[in-house]
Amino acid sequence: MIQEVTKTEKSESEKVAPSKNKAKNRAGNQAALALLIETYPETFSRTNIRPLKIGIQDDLIADDKVAKNKIKRALASYVRAPNYFRAMKQDADRIDLTGSSAGKVSESEAEYAKTQLKEFHQRRRENQRRQEKEKRDQEKGQRMASKLEMLLTKKG
Repeated sequence: MIQEVTKTEKSESEKVAPSKNKAKNRAGNQAALALLIETYPETFSRTNIRPLKIGIQDDLIADDKVAKNKIKRALASYVRAPNYFRAMKQDADRIDLTGSSAGKVSESEAEYAKTQLKEFHQRRRENQRRQEKEKRDQEKGQRMASKLEMLLTKKG
């Protein structure tokens, strides 16, 4: 019985660590993105998101204004955001570091973005359902524990 409790406690603590790491990574990505927005306001924005030039990572590295690891983090965060996928419409202008046109979004790229956006929304719905179920299960467990305690109190 003691071993079972220990295993349960351990698995609960293991669940906490990944969410802390995820939050820490997200914060690091957002800080790196803020640096890109500040350094290249013509290209990066939180409100006016436009498709980026293919190969812009190489241009950013060559420009040498931002550390390579920060570029990778920021770009990964930027191009995987739902608003970026929404901006990826067929024939939309891609932009370079100066905000100038640097190609167009192809039909296949636009379709890929639509698919990614659908998958994002599906994952979000699944996470919400899972969280709601966990909350219901937790509330049920609390009610059961409360009823059990009331029964034990009456008998004792």
